[in-house]
Amino acid sequence: MEIFRTKRLWIEKSTVRFPNGVEVEKVTVHPGSAVAILPVTPTGYRLLRQYRYAIDRYIYEAPAGTMEEGEDPEETAHRELIEEAGVSATTMTPKGFIYTTPGYTDEKIWLFEARDLVPSREFEKDADEVIEVMDVTREETDAMVANGTICDAKTICLIHRCREG
Repeated sequence: MEIFRTKRLWIEKSTVRFPNGVEVEKVTVHPGSAVAILPVTPTGYRLLRQYRYAIDRYIYEAPAGTMEEGEDPEETAHRELIEEAGVSATTMTPKGFIYTTPGYTDEKIWLFEARDLVPSREFEKDADEVIEVMDVTREETDAMVANGTICDAKTICLIHRCREG
């Protein structure tokens, strides 16, 4: 049974039968799929310092965004990279996907590594995005992950998946 719907997500309540036969009522959040992109620069990465209202703070993260209806993940990755980071990528490499919080949502985020970056004239942030674009060295990124400055799970996963070696 649908209990809430917006343009971006919907929430449903249903009775679920687990593999062990137990039945319980569960609520599932369906936000749709998204992408996250790690733009690789010659010395490190292009990250965003972005205000997130749900936690009322700025965090460091990789560019990311929601897939529009009919878009495939790579198409969304190219669009979001331009919109949020002001660059396009000649090389966009898929790095799989992650489920963000499978205990209550089916959200899937497709991961990409972007290389051979080119400044884009189409750079235009959405009105509700408070973003500062930052180029960070690999060493700075490692320190930021280690000390908790980068605490965004998709970004940490992307950095891990994109490591060479």
